[in-house]
Order: sequence, then structure tokens, then C-alpha cells
Amino acid sequence: MNTQEVAKVNNKYQLGFWVYLMTDCLLFGSLFATYAVLRGATYGGPTEADIFEMPFVLAETLILLTSTFVCGLGLVAAKAGKQTWTIILFGLTMLLGIAFLAMELSEFSKLIGEGFSWQRSAFLSAFFVLVGTHGAHILAGLIWVVVMLVRVTQRGLTPNNLRRLSLFALFWHFLDVIWIFIFTVVYLMGVAK
Repeated sequence: MNTQEVAKVNNKYQLGFWVYLMTDCLLFGSLFATYAVLRGATYGGPTEADIFEMPFVLAETLILLTSTFVCGLGLVAAKAGKQTWTIILFGLTMLLGIAFLAMELSEFSKLIGEGFSWQRSAFLSAFFVLVGTHGAHILAGLIWVVVMLVRVTQRGLTPNNLRRLSLFALFWHFLDVIWIFIFTVVYLMGVAK
């Protein structure tokens, strides 16, 4: 395949991936709208201010933001042909993503242990679905980056692997943007009222 053909194939995949991301925007938009409507429906249970621990959530946010920065550095290394640095940086992205997901699961476990599960109120149902959907996307991203690390280790920085790493980085950055909205709308606005 010549350079022009490779560019044409990459553009086709990028367009398809952008379409996928737009459908994910619709999904998260509907979940944010549901949360906005149900956030006051506590049924006499706890409110956001009662259950959110902002230092913990801020640490979680900083870990995810750092993982996205490291992911960007990994993509720069990949495009520069530095395979070892690509593996190191995407591996670090994966470890930070695992730490983020572990913190999210820890928060869920703590809330459920205190009797604040998704069954307690409409507010908590909306919270668990919104944040849990983001967590499911993080898990999918972690599986994707593991597969990419194996592929890059075995086959090197081929044009296909570079394209896939670029799409992964786009997905990871998208999840970061969604988390910033979650952090602002759910956590910050929740404790500020």
C-alpha cells in the first residue's frame, strides 16, 4: 500500500470512530439529562452533599487527567517511532487507568456498604448508572490498551498499530472530557448546593 492509500484507509476509520464517539455523546447526554432530572429525588435518603468525599474524587480526577497526558505523550512517542517509550507510556496510561477504576469501584463499594445503593432512591440510581457507564468505558479502554501493548510488542509500530493507537488516544481523551463533566455536574454542583 502506498502512502496515499494508507491515508485514505486511515481517514475512513477515523470518520467511523468519530461517528461512534458522537453516539457515545448521545448516550452520555441522555444519562446527564436523567441525572439532572432525578438528582433531587432522594426519597428521604442522602443527598450529594451527604455522600460525596471531594478530596477522594479530586484525587481520582487528577489520576485520570494524568493518564490522559501520559497517553498523549505515548502517542507522540509512537509517531516518532520510539517503540520502547510507546510501550512504557501506554503501560503507564494503563496503570493509571486501573488506579482510577479501582478508586471508582471503591467509592461504589463504600456507598453500597453504607446502604446507599442504586435501589435507595432515584438520585442514587441515576448516579450509579451515569458514573458506572463511564467506568464501563474505562474498562473497555483498559482492555483495548492491553491488546495494543501486546500488538506493539509483537509487531512493532506498523501503520495499523499507529492508527489503532491514535484511535485509542482519541477514545481515552473523550473519556477524560466526559469525566470532567461528571466531576463538575455531579460532584462539584452536588456539594455546592
